[in-house]
Amino acid sequence: MRALLAAVGTRGDVQPALALALELRKLGHAVRLCVSPNFVDWAKSLGLEAVPMGVEMRMPAQRSGAIPKLTAEELRRLRESTPDLITDQFETIGRAADGCDVIVGANAHQYAAPSIAERAGIGCVTAVYAPNALPSPDLAPPPTPGQAVDAGSLAGIEEQWSSIAKVWNERALERINRNRDRLGLTPIDDVLDYVLTDHTWLAADAALAPVPATPGREIFQTGTWVLADDTPLSAEVEAFLAAGERPLLVGFGSMPAPGEMSRRLIGAARAVGRRIVVSRGWAELDLIDNAADCIAVGDVNHERLLPRVAAVVHHGGAGTTAAAARAGVPQVITPMFGDQFYWANRVVDLGLGATVPHATLTEESLTASLREALHPDAEVQARTLARQVRRDGAEIAARRLELEY
Repeated sequence: MRALLAAVGTRGDVQPALALALELRKLGHAVRLCVSPNFVDWAKSLGLEAVPMGVEMRMPAQRSGAIPKLTAEELRRLRESTPDLITDQFETIGRAADGCDVIVGANAHQYAAPSIAERAGIGCVTAVYAPNALPSPDLAPPPTPGQAVDAGSLAGIEEQWSSIAKVWNERALERINRNRDRLGLTPIDDVLDYVLTDHTWLAADAALAPVPATPGREIFQTGTWVLADDTPLSAEVEAFLAAGERPLLVGFGSMPAPGEMSRRLIGAARAVGRRIVVSRGWAELDLIDNAADCIAVGDVNHERLLPRVAAVVHHGGAGTTAAAARAGVPQVITPMFGDQFYWANRVVDLGLGATVPHATLTEESLTASLREALHPDAEVQARTLARQVRRDGAEIAARRLELEY
């Protein structure tokens, strides 16, 4: 079997696809990847065949601060000023799919894969990383970029999904159909339904994120796709960990943050009497003084570091939430947009910690959330859940592909 994996987005979108690719290779299958250009070398360093697709997903040249709230007109202008990434997907995946038996789209932004697979007469699977990416009467959809969560909204879940479907159509329907016409395919009328395909997978752990009700759509839950990492921690980090009690780990990955965020994070950690490891990330978080109770780090192996911290403060990405759950440590999630609010709610519902919206985070509110997360009950719940969370999601997905295709 030859599989083509298409992953669109930042590291959190691409890393799971690499995990699946490696499991497929273990089974003796050929794999090719289409990923953001700045992740091609990473894939190749793992011995995988990869081609660039779309634009580079890198740290902004300047700090962008909090997520901006964009008006409809600003969103329209933004779309018109950006490259036609949908046509780029059609062209890149169209070339890369030659000789393949199945295309796997890693996340829902798969505007071309279903069409390319349809024209070639091969299989197509879309895997999403969070349950609220699936239209369901039980879960409200995530807000679109630039749109804040409105806790006071009177719109029902069905109405919210209807609105989201309209947004998908406004954003992509015309361009998808233009490219489908080039391929001799009939037009579609529902982008969200189209990108999810009739083979929809949930690449999230069942104990952490169960499948919601999805009338008319069958979901196969694989579990989280975990990329094995045996990279050792640096000598500096090892020395810091050995110098005292377990610290907190704070960081927001590929998310932005206002310039004063480091002061709030470190101040809250000190207020609860904890040392702190600051993960710089795209927000370029840094230390505020030379005190011995803090250390700043760049990229670090979470699989090695997380089990050795007392709690983790993060933005609520699917990968970080799952990694902390596997490590059995409490969490404080500071969601900004998208599925991050879902993961924040799950952490609270499961008794694993607390949440405070990133937009309203202060030193005082984070201090209160840390006290909740560091409560012995949360620690017990985190350790208990860790025994239920699985690590073999990528292997399960690979074997399912082998069975079907």
